[in-house]
Amino acid sequence: MVTTETKSFQNYIGGEWMDAASGETFESTSPADGETIGVFPKSGADDVDRAVEAAKSAFEEWRLVPAPKRGEILFQLARVLEREKAALTDLMTHEMGKVKAEAGGDVQEAIDITYYMAGEGRRLYGQTTPSELRDKWNMSVRQPIGVVGAITPWNFPIAIPSWKMIPALVCGNTVVLKPARDTPLLAERFVELMAEAGIPAGVVNIVHGGGGSVGDRLVRHPDVRVITLTGSRETGVEVLKAAADNLKHVHLELGGKNAVIVMDDADVDLAVEGILWSAFGTSGQRCTAASRVIAHEAVYDALQSKLVAAAERLRLGPGWEDDTDVGPVINKAAIEKIHSYTEIGRDEGARILTGGEVATEGDLAKGFFYRPTIFGDVDPQMRVAQEEIFGPATALIKVRDFDEAIRVSNGIKYGLSSSIFTRDVNKAFRAMRDLEAGITYVNAGTIGAEVHLPFGGTKDTGNGHREAGQAALDVFTEWKSIYVDYSGRLQKAQIDAAE
Repeated sequence: MVTTETKSFQNYIGGEWMDAASGETFESTSPADGETIGVFPKSGADDVDRAVEAAKSAFEEWRLVPAPKRGEILFQLARVLEREKAALTDLMTHEMGKVKAEAGGDVQEAIDITYYMAGEGRRLYGQTTPSELRDKWNMSVRQPIGVVGAITPWNFPIAIPSWKMIPALVCGNTVVLKPARDTPLLAERFVELMAEAGIPAGVVNIVHGGGGSVGDRLVRHPDVRVITLTGSRETGVEVLKAAADNLKHVHLELGGKNAVIVMDDADVDLAVEGILWSAFGTSGQRCTAASRVIAHEAVYDALQSKLVAAAERLRLGPGWEDDTDVGPVINKAAIEKIHSYTEIGRDEGARILTGGEVATEGDLAKGFFYRPTIFGDVDPQMRVAQEEIFGPATALIKVRDFDEAIRVSNGIKYGLSSSIFTRDVNKAFRAMRDLEAGITYVNAGTIGAEVHLPFGGTKDTGNGHREAGQAALDVFTEWKSIYVDYSGRLQKAQIDAAE
């Protein structure tokens, strides 16, 4: 990405680009080299109120647009995203820090879910059922809810907004998006492309700024009917509390502490590949990252040796360079948190098998690079085995048998993704049944979701909802049951049936 001057960007409200009411701004910078990406409005409650009013007004017309027509607009958006994939990929390597392949995958997820949900414009299935009475007809239909407040993170700056906004739109809702402050330009471009594709003014709005000003007002605004958030458990709890007074629909995607189980009959080389990708892809900055490896004692030593050697071959560097394997973490606070867990692990008695340090040589000193870190001799109750680090770090845990592996994998407060490497079909099916997680992989790592299946987790990973697949429609619609009586007389359901 070549820039000659720093550009300023605005909020998009009611189809118009405008500055924050306060006139204040903030900068977005690259985590790889400190490059200034752009200047953005530092918005507040007044800007949120204006955006919600625009979305509320637009809802009255958008909900009446036939769902197949809404789907046609989304098909057009998918084609626009395909056209812009290379440019969005390049921007993501600079603003977020992902390597090229992962950044392209992020954009492709948005393309995939947009095509998938566009098709829902001709489905949005309800049910028809027989009535218990003569000459009476029953059905249920999905109804849009209203204004959706979407609060999205920086680690999937195109994919996650698409997971939230595209299902909301095809269902007939309108949206106010508050993107992460670390990746505002990617969200800005996404909204620009939505407008280009033909999404009407006011149907999608974007308000830049922090969680304390923009996010909190969005959650508390009485005209915002649905809040969808991807973030930390702590933030999710605060959002639930803040939304309670207005009985909002709240959808939360929160943390994970995912484990890859490697059994004694596993293909160890395949497991190493899966762990490497799951633990260090996106520099470990995924809610589905494999931050634990639970290995049977019979393969523990071989797995450890091969995994450490593979991790040490990974090249750190800017995401836009073709030979980079691991990019930067998002900012200074992230690198400080990650390194603090290295010290915690040491204090708890874990061995640092590789990594455990900030990379500062050469051009790496310009950014926030942390060496892929592997903890050995980890007890399942250590903090590095219980708490989400959200960086390129994973903990090796030795177990004696399958049952212990399942207990250790389940012995955390989260339940997002899980994985087992085994050639034993019986163990595979027991794991599919017994692992307490919303996602289970067999002979693959913990990451790589497909958009036509539900995405989400159990326990403290969320509050029971799912993104993607048919399940996403349940977040953004309410059910209406309809009864048509064509008997010409008053029939009284169960009362008439009793007679």
